[in-house]
Amino acid sequence: MNSLSHQLQPLPPQCYAPQGGGDTGRLVREFDWAATALGPMAQWSPALRTTVDILLNTPVAMVLMWGPAHVMIYNDAYAGIAGARHPRILGATVEGGWPELWDWNREMLETGFRGELRRVREAPMTVLRNGMPEQVWFDLDYTPVRDGGAEVGGVLCTVSAAAWGRPREQMEQALRASQDRLAAIFGQASVGLSELDLSGRFRRVNGALCQMLGRGEEELLGLHMDDIIHPLDMDENRARVARLLADGVPFTLEKRYLKPDGDWVWISSSMSRLVDEDGEPQALIAVKTDITERRRIEVALRDLNDTLEQRVGREIAERDKAEDALRQSQKMEAVGQLTGGVAHDFNNVLQIIYGNLHLLQQDAPADGAARQRLAMAIAAVERGAKLSSQLLAFARRQPLQPVVANLGRLVGNMGELLRRTLGEPVEVATIVGSDLWNTLVDPGQIENVVLNLAINARDAMRGGGKLTIEISNAVLDEYYVHNLLDVPSGQYVMLSVSDTGCGMPPDVLQRAFEPFFTTKPEGEGTGLGLSMAYGFVKQSRGHIKIASEPGEGTSVKIYLPRSCAEESQELPGLGGPASGGSETVLVVEDDPGVRAVVLDMLGGLGYRVLQAENGEQALAVIEREPVDLLFTDVVMPGALRSPDLARAARAIQPELAVLFTSGYPRSAIVHGGRVDAGLELLSKPYRRDDLARKLRHVFNNRSQEKLARGRKLEPGGGPAAAASGTIPAFVPGSGGALRILVVEDNLDSQQMVCELIGMLGHHVSGVCDGEQAWALLEAERFDILFTDISLPGMSGIDLARRMLAAGQPTRIIFSTGYGKEALSQLEFPAGVLRKPYDLAELQAALNNT
Repeated sequence: MNSLSHQLQPLPPQCYAPQGGGDTGRLVREFDWAATALGPMAQWSPALRTTVDILLNTPVAMVLMWGPAHVMIYNDAYAGIAGARHPRILGATVEGGWPELWDWNREMLETGFRGELRRVREAPMTVLRNGMPEQVWFDLDYTPVRDGGAEVGGVLCTVSAAAWGRPREQMEQALRASQDRLAAIFGQASVGLSELDLSGRFRRVNGALCQMLGRGEEELLGLHMDDIIHPLDMDENRARVARLLADGVPFTLEKRYLKPDGDWVWISSSMSRLVDEDGEPQALIAVKTDITERRRIEVALRDLNDTLEQRVGREIAERDKAEDALRQSQKMEAVGQLTGGVAHDFNNVLQIIYGNLHLLQQDAPADGAARQRLAMAIAAVERGAKLSSQLLAFARRQPLQPVVANLGRLVGNMGELLRRTLGEPVEVATIVGSDLWNTLVDPGQIENVVLNLAINARDAMRGGGKLTIEISNAVLDEYYVHNLLDVPSGQYVMLSVSDTGCGMPPDVLQRAFEPFFTTKPEGEGTGLGLSMAYGFVKQSRGHIKIASEPGEGTSVKIYLPRSCAEESQELPGLGGPASGGSETVLVVEDDPGVRAVVLDMLGGLGYRVLQAENGEQALAVIEREPVDLLFTDVVMPGALRSPDLARAARAIQPELAVLFTSGYPRSAIVHGGRVDAGLELLSKPYRRDDLARKLRHVFNNRSQEKLARGRKLEPGGGPAAAASGTIPAFVPGSGGALRILVVEDNLDSQQMVCELIGMLGHHVSGVCDGEQAWALLEAERFDILFTDISLPGMSGIDLARRMLAAGQPTRIIFSTGYGKEALSQLEFPAGVLRKPYDLAELQAALNNT
């Protein structure tokens, strides 16, 4: 049944699909038309369907420009004219697909939509091909297509000739230019090139081919290609050349050539013909590549894979690998759910015990039995806390706080700690490579990993031996990562910890990363050290491997992705004295036992303490009393989440500092395994001294922010200084909160932007499309419209135009991946923030709009 009979006996709309059309027809059928002005294919009108079927089944180059938006649908022949633009311009508008010809096409389309025919012969135009302007000539016929009635639905353009109408002198000029380019290519190409006459005799060769064949240029120019081709390949080569001369079909053939020393070299030869302006063949051009090594490898592979049993074995191995990966994933998810489910409540219990023990320890005699018992109890709590932390790390649920760091410096600072831990019988050697790259890593966690690996090595060396720590740059290529799960190729920083211990047999090595698996005597190890290291490395998007043999020692290698950012000047650390203060701290904690302990700790440190059981109570306190710091649990009952509480509290008291705490923060302030940027977290259980140092750290950061704001008001501050990165363009809590509407159809991006804007102290609302945004703009007043350009339905630009036409004074910021040049023709003022952007750039955009 041809396409016309389909129109005489139409299918139901939901079953419609255009017929035929070759590769372009397939693209038309698979294209997401719902994202264009035409809507889903099932909703197309009969006239549009009929026209598309005709277009796709004709060999003549045709393009249909349909509807007020002039959406383009074309066939295989027109795809050849579109060149590199295909298939990008399928479904695009004429203006967007051919911007350099828009003035011409606008006139043709206006004529066509008036119902008039237009015919143009040898129309000279300048189009962009391969990134360069090129003069071409087209014969064009524009035909209006009516949409089932008197109204014109679109315009069908038939291209009956392209570039064939150019004057003869232009063709000759192009031929000369082509010959010049060919000569230049011969002089510069690194692959073998040859030009042969129609009989097959060499008449031009380049140096690469001479080297490939082991013959000089003069020797080759006196030969026919049959003189050096292997006899077994000669008949097929002759047949292919004859066909090439007859119909111009290029071919590629792998054949052997004889070298002067008697060896045969395998060469892949791609041959085409050169023709004059009348289409007559003038010469043969061959591009040759030495494939001797590849053919040798292929023969070896055929020898290895010549039996069915071997192929079946490979398939079984691949299936087993996939099943192992699935089981590992399911095991990790189960452990993660179990760990996360108990960690929060377990750590709350530990916090109550831990806090009370420390409070009792403050009053106990320095040398009495009670103090010793308290110290033992505190040590037991710390073991429980470490166990919980290791389980979270293995399950990749540990909240990381990574910074850009140099591993050489981090590990170098551990020298004294390692010597004290390992003892004098263990020799420690640290080797740091030159020009070491930076990596993004949680310093505290990587130090724990190194310490655990060092302790394992000490035990494996039975108290004496050599421990070698090596840090260097490394590149994992595609070949290396081919059989690894979730490890992309690229640049890494490698950390290796090797020992001269007893090593591990294969059965132990296979289970080394399993949680609770240990070969140590009962009571001497939990079996979580290596599993914690494994979980941490995976959560840091890295790779870890172990190499070990009995009697030969063990080497653990960790690969962490390279970071091209500058190293952080100050690594997070809470050293120094555990001092208190006199500021006012509001404690928000739903567990009464934990709350009582924290209140006692803070009171003993000298702070003025307020308390609340949930977010609603906390807001009520903040509305009536001045507070210096909000200390809130991450997971709380009630409708008000802790991040929302922090934003609302800062809206009331902009100078408020915030510190979160949790035994397991889940996804409230941790995304991708990392604590959200700009937030401070104190994990439970914590000691009194940990709490004291963390509070002073947060207060000190707040003081530095105040100082930066003060500098901004001095001469030399302002936008220029902010742009330099020295002074923030906007400081959270500095006053002047704005009402901002964010329009972004990607929900993850929308939530991220809303979080950042909320951190800056502004009031923010987020929606996914222009229609929702317009409804909000009609109902509420906003200071800034922050919108993406490409949105489902109404675009960001159309939304801004509608808002301005309604007389609303809202300022506009476009968030786009294309840059300012994409909005150079706007008829109204607007700010442009190019994706991706950082917090400082967002601050500057909000201030400078």
